Amino acid sequence: MIEKAYDVCVVGSANLDLVTAVDHLVRPGETILARGYQEHPGGKGLNQAVACARMGAQTAFVGCVGHDAAGAHLMDVMTREKINTDAVARGNDPAGRAFISVDANGENNIIVVPGSNAKLKAGHGVEIVENSKVVLAQLEIPLDAVIAAFASARRAGAVTVLNPAPVRDLPDELLELCDYVVPNQVEAQHIGGVARCLALGVKAVITTLGANGVQIDSAEGSEKIGSIQVTAVDTTAAGDAFLGGFCSSLASGAVVNEAVRVGAIAGAVAVTREGAVPSLPTAEEVAARRAELSS
Repeated sequence: MIEKAYDVCVVGSANLDLVTAVDHLVRPGETILARGYQEHPGGKGLNQAVACARMGAQTAFVGCVGHDAAGAHLMDVMTREKINTDAVARGNDPAGRAFISVDANGENNIIVVPGSNAKLKAGHGVEIVENSKVVLAQLEIPLDAVIAAFASARRAGAVTVLNPAPVRDLPDELLELCDYVVPNQVEAQHIGGVARCLALGVKAVITTLGANGVQIDSAEGSEKIGSIQVTAVDTTAAGDAFLGGFCSSLASGAVVNEAVRVGAIAGAVAVTREGAVPSLPTAEEVAARRAELSS
C-alpha cells in the first residue's frame, strides 16, 4: 500500500447521542417511561473515527460540526482520541443529534437529526483524503460529499470503504467508486444486493450479521466469518466498531478476510458495553479475544 500520512480518513457525521433505556422499543401511538437517560458523543462518522484510532490507526476526520456546546464537546472528544481535525469545518447550524432508545435485550432504534452534518460541502478536506491509505464514509452527510471524497481517494490510490447507513438510494456513480461496501442485512437488500454491487466493480460486499458473524461476497465466491460469544448490553455502535477493526487492519496491510476477523471481534466486544463511543474497544482488547473466534 502507498505510503500516506494517515492510515484512515473518515468522512462523515458527528452527533450528540441522547440515549434512553426502555423495557421495550416504542410502538406507534405508544407512550412509555424510560428507565434511564444518558448523553454520549456519537454519529457514525465520529464513532468510526474513534474506533479506528483506538485500534491503533493514524486517523483523520473530515466533517462539519456546529458552533454550539455540543459541537465543542465533539471536537474535544476527537482531540482526546488523537484524531486529526484539520479538515473539520465549523457550521452555523447546531451539531447533529441522535435520539436512541435501547431495550432490555440491547436492541435499539435511532432517529438522527443531521444539523451541521448536512452542511458538509463536496470536496472539503481533499488534501487529507488524498493523503490517507483508507477512506471510509457513511450516509449521514450529503451524498455529493461522499462521492467527491471517494473520487479523490481513487485518484490518489486509496482504498475506499462505504458503510451504506442510514439506508438510502445509492447511485451507480457512488458504488463504482467503492472497493468495499459494508452493510448490515437490511442495508444490503436496500442498496440492491450483492449482485448489483459486484456488477459495478465493488471488490467485496461485507455484510454484518450480528451474533451470526459476517458474510464476505466477492467475484471469487463467498466466505462466512464467525463471531465470539458475548452477552449483548447495547448494540448501538457494533457496526462502527466492526468498521474500525476492519479499516485499521486494511491500512496495516492485512488481507480482507483477516481484516474482517478483527472487525468481527471488535463489534462483539462493543455490544457488551453501553453507549457508542464509550463502547469502542482498543486493539489490545480485540487481540486478547482473538483465540475465541469460531473461524
